[in-house]
Amino acid sequence: MQQFFVEGAQIGRAFVTITGPDVNHIRNVLRMKPGEKIRVSSMDGRDYLCEITEITESFVQADLLEEALSTELSGKIYLFQAIPKGDRMETVIEKAVELGVHEIIPVAMKRCVVRLDEKKGAARVSRWQKLSEAAAKQAKRSKIPRIHPILPYEKALAYALTCDVCLVPYENARGMKATEDALASIGPEDSVAVLIGPEGGFSEEEITMARERAQIISLGRRILRTDTAGIVILSMLMLKMEMG
Repeated sequence: MQQFFVEGAQIGRAFVTITGPDVNHIRNVLRMKPGEKIRVSSMDGRDYLCEITEITESFVQADLLEEALSTELSGKIYLFQAIPKGDRMETVIEKAVELGVHEIIPVAMKRCVVRLDEKKGAARVSRWQKLSEAAAKQAKRSKIPRIHPILPYEKALAYALTCDVCLVPYENARGMKATEDALASIGPEDSVAVLIGPEGGFSEEEITMARERAQIISLGRRILRTDTAGIVILSMLMLKMEMG
């Protein structure tokens, strides 16, 4: 079943009206017909099973059949990801969205290989947001995770520390007991920040700043790539939150 996102105002008492680029996608790419069922989620958190009744060049109308269950986690996970080289950020976004992340914050750190000026950074974020929407549709998410504008490390850490829990996987951390304890302490509706370092790892200054208030944890005895580390800890958090 295909998933689409709409603004709250597009949902009436008995039907939803889909406009914009999704109309062409439904009409000419998916070649859907009246009578086919779709899942629709609004930006304000409502989810419905719908049946298409009319397809035109400018809009698609579908009857509301029943409310659908939300697919969101009970808590909110914020992924602070150091910008990796190549197209690895795209993989991180795709998988993080599938795993239930609430928001992704790209972070410029001292040892990041990639350096983006303001214009290029804005263009990347715009592209990443589109990837987030596509992944949210594929995963049948109830909400599209926001891709935050790129932040320097200091501002990213300050933002992360506003969450109930802030976890920092670090390759020099030893033992999984701290990881186990950190996960056990997370409540079902907590907000959790996860701060992932770059290919070259955190600088000494960066990890010292994080140690003051964040929880430094291990992800095992093996060294993980920056694009793997986030997926690993998000998987742990998803399991924790899904099980309540």
